[in-house]
Amino acid sequence: MPAGIPYIVGNEAAERFNFYGMRAILVVFMTQYLRSRSGALAPMSENEADQWYHAFVASNYFFPIFGAILADAIWGKYRTIFWLSIVYSFGSFVLAIDDTRLGLAAGLSLIAIGSGGIKPCVSANVGDQFGASNQHLISRAFGWFYFSINAGSFFSILLIPWLLQHYSSRVAFGVPGILMALATIIFRMGRTKFIHIPPSGRAFLRDTFSREGITTLVRLGIIYSFVAVFWSLWDQSGGEWVLQADKMDLHFAWITWLPSQIQAVNAIMVLAFIPLFQYLIYPAISKVFPLTPLRKIGLGLIVTAASFLISAWIETQLTAGLKPNVAWQLPAYALLTAGEIMVSITSLEFAYTQAPKTMKSIVMAAYLLSISAGNAFTFLVHLFNKNPDGTLKLSGSPYYLFFSGLSAAAAVLFAFVATRYRGKTHLQDEHPGDAPPAGAAPAAQT
Repeated sequence: MPAGIPYIVGNEAAERFNFYGMRAILVVFMTQYLRSRSGALAPMSENEADQWYHAFVASNYFFPIFGAILADAIWGKYRTIFWLSIVYSFGSFVLAIDDTRLGLAAGLSLIAIGSGGIKPCVSANVGDQFGASNQHLISRAFGWFYFSINAGSFFSILLIPWLLQHYSSRVAFGVPGILMALATIIFRMGRTKFIHIPPSGRAFLRDTFSREGITTLVRLGIIYSFVAVFWSLWDQSGGEWVLQADKMDLHFAWITWLPSQIQAVNAIMVLAFIPLFQYLIYPAISKVFPLTPLRKIGLGLIVTAASFLISAWIETQLTAGLKPNVAWQLPAYALLTAGEIMVSITSLEFAYTQAPKTMKSIVMAAYLLSISAGNAFTFLVHLFNKNPDGTLKLSGSPYYLFFSGLSAAAAVLFAFVATRYRGKTHLQDEHPGDAPPAGAAPAAQT
């Protein structure tokens, strides 16, 4: 592995600890701990909290477009990541010191700018460390990169809700802020180890708006519109599924869990599923149905639709007055995680390899916009879901059946679109000082 990879992976683990820990408690904070300027409790309704939650996530994945422009055209990836990480840290500390709506809006805005701005750069920075001599390791590197994301999120999802309940929102938001500062330091320590791809300046605009650049963005944009459907469902695990868990019997495996902590099973399942899929499931499926990246995405949409059928069934039990055990969410999380492996990891690598050399960050930002679009759609569903009398048009089981049907329909349509996709793989040239393995001829580079 290139020398800079451990620093990128370490930075990502600490940064994801911050983000997922903060996100895990966000709807609980808004519905139970939020205060007015006078200091009195002033919590939001569940529907309003879901709106804020998905608006924040949508914003968080909208700002990558600006981070990509900074990275590819002006600052380069390293400087963009470093300086926006500092903005990110300030956002966490604002949440820690101000528990009103003003502090919530300011803190989430700074986090969206900082976290969103570095997102397209970090994963693209992974790919930049590889040339022709070690390109066979790029899939493994992205696997470890995703492993670090879920290792950081697993521990934070268990710890941060506990800190919120037993201490305060200041401690619960402050600890992730400290970890974000640590992530910035780790990244700074690796500055001499990285392969630095310089910004392309005006060439960025020329290449982005060239025929090849526009064709690439349009071609990938069609694919990512279907990926947006997946994220519309997946990100409800941090909002709607948390609120559902709060109504269930939370005593499981001799432990009484907090509603926000149940999300941790997704992270631990990802850690287990990555090698399971890479070494067993994918090879087994490919023997009878050769898997391409786009076929993986299509299958992921189907599996994700199935996860929401379980959520719909849980809602029927809650409506009937049986209080089901939270263990019933585990199979839903298992299916959602399988969908994540098929869609998210595949899309990360696909975004990098399909991007022309000078457009790596902007194409990664286009992929991240699919997450923003998915959450924006969920936000609009909640916005228009409320009737004038305060009741909801979609609630309980019908709500989850709607999203399950949406994902299933997207999978069917995606099958037709994917067969007509024609891509082109782009990797960085060999870096100065790199050499092919002994006895190997230099590989041609696209």
